[in-house]
Amino acid sequence: MKTALLLQTLEQQLARLQTRIAPQATHATLSARFDRQLFRTRSTQMQAYLDEAQANFQELKHAAEQQQLPQVAWLAEHLAAQIEAISRESESWSLRVWDSASPGLRRWQRKRLETQDFERRLLEMKQQRQQQYQQATTLDDQQRLAREITAFDGRIARCQQALQEIERVLARMTR
Repeated sequence: MKTALLLQTLEQQLARLQTRIAPQATHATLSARFDRQLFRTRSTQMQAYLDEAQANFQELKHAAEQQQLPQVAWLAEHLAAQIEAISRESESWSLRVWDSASPGLRRWQRKRLETQDFERRLLEMKQQRQQQYQQATTLDDQQRLAREITAFDGRIARCQQALQEIERVLARMTR
């Protein structure tokens, strides 16, 4: 029973984490975000770390089904540490210090961070409006919220275009 509750709790935490990191899931950094003992992936994208945590969750479920208690204990502790690390990183990702020697490169990386943070906030605001839209009872509220959602879509698209341009500049600078 304890194992089932543990699995359910970890699964819920992974689902919440997936939602929370969605806006920054594919944004890469110049250096690894975590220690090699915590994550094996060489990618610097949050989605890769979350994918590894989800794979560990699947291993944990399998070990629990096979009743391999030492492996279950180790995997559960390791997975909890991974979830905590991803959670902390997602909270502080916009404050991350870039490890680059070039001042021009650093400026563009800072600009990328700011734009990514802006995109994340826009996505959060759009999601809030969509929830409000689903709960709206009057036609006026629904129309107003639909206009706001459309405006957010336009802002998000412009933000993503800016990010693509910044990525092109950074790619040229790091060749």
